[in-house]
Amino acid sequence: MVLSLENQWVWDSWYAHDGARWHAWFLKADKSLGNPELRHFNVSQGHAVSDDLKNWHHLGTSLAPAPKPAWDDMVTWTGSVLRDEEGLWHLFYTGGRRSEQALYQRIGHATSHDLHNWTRIGDGLCLDMTGPNATFYEAEHQRGHWHDRAMRDPWVMRDPAGEGWLMYFTGRASGIAEGNAAGAIGLATSRDLMHWELQPPVFTGGYGQLEVPQVFTVNGRWYCLFCTAAEHWSEARIAETGMMPVTGNHYLIAEDPRGPWRIAPGFLDGANPCRRYAARILQTEEGLVIIGFDDNGRDAFVGQIRDPEPVHVDAAGYLQLGPHPDQGGA
Repeated sequence: MVLSLENQWVWDSWYAHDGARWHAWFLKADKSLGNPELRHFNVSQGHAVSDDLKNWHHLGTSLAPAPKPAWDDMVTWTGSVLRDEEGLWHLFYTGGRRSEQALYQRIGHATSHDLHNWTRIGDGLCLDMTGPNATFYEAEHQRGHWHDRAMRDPWVMRDPAGEGWLMYFTGRASGIAEGNAAGAIGLATSRDLMHWELQPPVFTGGYGQLEVPQVFTVNGRWYCLFCTAAEHWSEARIAETGMMPVTGNHYLIAEDPRGPWRIAPGFLDGANPCRRYAARILQTEEGLVIIGFDDNGRDAFVGQIRDPEPVHVDAAGYLQLGPHPDQGGA
């Protein structure tokens, strides 16, 4: 059965396994708002647990916007969770300020011992579009060019090249005339999870935004899953693929997590209206699965987490929906 709440819409989600069971965190908002488009600015983070990614027990709200005035007093959006060497859990999340109408996004940091009750580190803010490398990004809101100052959806992981940590996020590159060609996967680095330094983007182009990035490795190759909308395909991407743009989930490929990254051929998991958005790929005992929220477009928004479905890596190293042929899939 899907992860759904009777009185609230559920959308972007992220996951961790504590060694015994799965934990999901997700964005949620009250259906009493009437219009699901209002959910984005009336949001909190929910938490649920499961043994199989199908049967869920909802534990309630785990993080909400801070009391104002604060840098995250309007929204606490999508993030990621990981555990450090001492066993402390870390949440990195997107925040937005009411006085800016959440148009400027920044990244926050909180910790927990129980995966449900989170304590912000200081005021929570850990990364903003500042420092010398901010020039590589749209560091200010480009009104009339794009709808926000993008710096959201942090995905944090250990740096496989040595000590420290890597943070990927949804951003936009500066100085690009076509709005739909400026989407970027941003990067920041840290030695201790507490102090972060903004780096140049690891990828730019193809789409106006590459949302909810997730970086992982399979068989020595690196993948960066992301989601995007049909209206955000660049002219070059449409011409290159010869496809009608769709909304959903696709990915980048690289031989190293710092790149260079390239867009995989085609489009992994898309449709009009969108079937699944803001997906994650998880490694389970049965193999890789993809899980994301049931969208169905603005006019018929669903707002629940779909059951996981199998995904595999083919002989050429590309992701494919469905079980691996060796498991009886087509």
